[in-house]
Amino acid sequence: MEKLTDQILHEVIQPRPANSFKGTFGKVTLVGGNRNFGGAIIMASTAAVCAGAGLVTTATAASNSGALHAQLPEAMFADFTADQQLADLVRAATTVVVGPGLGDDAQSLHILKNVFNHVRPEQNLVIDGSAITLMAREELSAPAANVIYTPHEMEWQRLSGIKIGEQTEARNRAVRDQLNATVVLKKHHTEIYTADQVYQLTIGSPAQAVGGMGDTLAGMVGGFTAEFNDQPQKAVLAAVYAHSAIADQIAESQYIVLPHQISRALPAFMKKMEQDPNEHQIGFLS
Repeated sequence: MEKLTDQILHEVIQPRPANSFKGTFGKVTLVGGNRNFGGAIIMASTAAVCAGAGLVTTATAASNSGALHAQLPEAMFADFTADQQLADLVRAATTVVVGPGLGDDAQSLHILKNVFNHVRPEQNLVIDGSAITLMAREELSAPAANVIYTPHEMEWQRLSGIKIGEQTEARNRAVRDQLNATVVLKKHHTEIYTADQVYQLTIGSPAQAVGGMGDTLAGMVGGFTAEFNDQPQKAVLAAVYAHSAIADQIAESQYIVLPHQISRALPAFMKKMEQDPNEHQIGFLS
């Protein structure tokens, strides 16, 4: 198992080309947030925007539109029950993020199947939260794409069939190979399973044990894979590292870290990585 270091940030986060426009940095469509869990998809969308994705669209319950516009005017809104509109938004994306706050009822399942039916092989597909639970319960297969699962240990148990206490590197890798996907297994010292390597995150803080932390990570993975789409695997690794590196910095002065604080700190953090490629002390907060 290879230790993930801050070197991945310097490899991925590079100065932006002078001749850039929003289309240069990819499109993210995020799908989730039923009427009870709108906060989850808003946190994921905030992370995608702050990570630098060129265009972000949030497909969610209509009841969440006001909160989304108030919290995140940079994101566009779509009603996830409008089947054709959602299909079009999925097809047009560089990266699709599905699952944060989606729920697990019949409507949620219908939405998930609509997403899966319209994903294209060349796209990145981040599957998180209740989308993983639905896949396990309904025995759904992911569509052909660059699939990235972001489960916590219980969600991984549902999807893989491996009990939490038996989730060893060898067993996890075997299931990853069956899924043919990247797996970001969220835990103390998160593990990232790719086609050719297993990486371990050695940073992070108990201050991150807050609701919404995983939604923010899923949004960051979505934003990074859209923005740095020429190296999507490294983009996943960089997003995972950045998420905890920022949290560690915030936790130096706070008992807990709120997920939206990580997102709001991202632009300054990424600028620091761009400016100081040989810097190993990741200090960026004033």
